Amino acid sequence: MKKAVSIIIFIFFAFVAFSQSERSLLWKISGNGIRQPSYLFGTMHILCAEDAKLSDSLKSVIGRCDEVYFEIDMTDMAGMMAAMQYMRMRDDKKISDLLSAADYEKLKKYFEMHPSMLPFSMLERFKPMLISSLMEESQFPCATTNGMEWVLMKEAKADNKKINGLETAAFQASLFDSIPYEDQAKDLMKYIDSGEQYKKISDTLREAYIKQDLQQIESLTQENSSEYGHFMDLLLYDRNRRWVGIMQKLIPNKSLLFAVGAGHLPGNKGLINLLREKGYTITAVKNH
Repeated sequence: MKKAVSIIIFIFFAFVAFSQSERSLLWKISGNGIRQPSYLFGTMHILCAEDAKLSDSLKSVIGRCDEVYFEIDMTDMAGMMAAMQYMRMRDDKKISDLLSAADYEKLKKYFEMHPSMLPFSMLERFKPMLISSLMEESQFPCATTNGMEWVLMKEAKADNKKINGLETAAFQASLFDSIPYEDQAKDLMKYIDSGEQYKKISDTLREAYIKQDLQQIESLTQENSSEYGHFMDLLLYDRNRRWVGIMQKLIPNKSLLFAVGAGHLPGNKGLINLLREKGYTITAVKNH
C-alpha cells in the first residue's frame, strides 16, 4: 500500500544544478548549533530487488544514528490499515463512472493481460492515480521488486533503531482527493495507450537513481513533466516545507536518519536547499 500511495509523489520536484562531485543519495546535516550530525537519504519506492541494496556508508549511518524517520511509520500497521479508506474515491464513485464504456473495457482487458498485486475487482473504487502506480509496478523488468524503505527498515530493526514517520499514511492517501478524479482517469488511460513510452521513462529514471544522479533525475522529470504540475505545491513543495520544520525540532539533540523519496531532495524548493536556507551545512556523503 505504501508503494501504491507514494510512487506518484516521487516523480515531482523543481530545478537545481548539482555538480558531478555531489552525485549521491546520502547527505549529512550539520552546523547551525546541532550537537551531532543527522542524515538525509533519497529512496526509491519500487526497484528490482537486486538493486535495492544498502551501501556500507548507509549501513554505518543507520548503526550510528539514534532513530530513523521515513515519510510514514511503516511499523504502524493500524495506521496503514486505517489509510485504506482514503485509497477509495469519495461519494461511492467507481472507475466505470469516470470512463466511457469503451475505455472501461480497455482497462479491464489490460488487467486481464497484466495482472497486478490486486485483482481489478478490488480496484473498482480506487483513485485512478493509485491504479496507475500498481500498473507501473506490474511492468517492472524483474520477477521480484522491493523498495529502499523496506530494506532500510529491516536494517534499522536489526540495529534496534526506533522507526518514525514525518506524516501519516492516511494523509498521503488523502492528497489525491484534491486532484479531480476525471483528470486522474484520463491520465490512467494515457498510461495504457502509451505504455512503452512510460516504461522507457521509468527505466531511465531507475537507471539515474542507481547512478545516484539527482541532476539527471530532475532533468528527466522536467522533460516528461506530468499534467498535474499545478498541484506540485500540494504534492511536494508544501510537504518539503513542513518536513523541514519538523526536522528543525528533532535534530538539535539527536542524530537522525531521514529517508524520503529522492524526488524530495533536489530543487530550489527541495529539502537540501531548504535546509541550507535555514543555516545548516548539507554535504554529500560517498555512498558506496
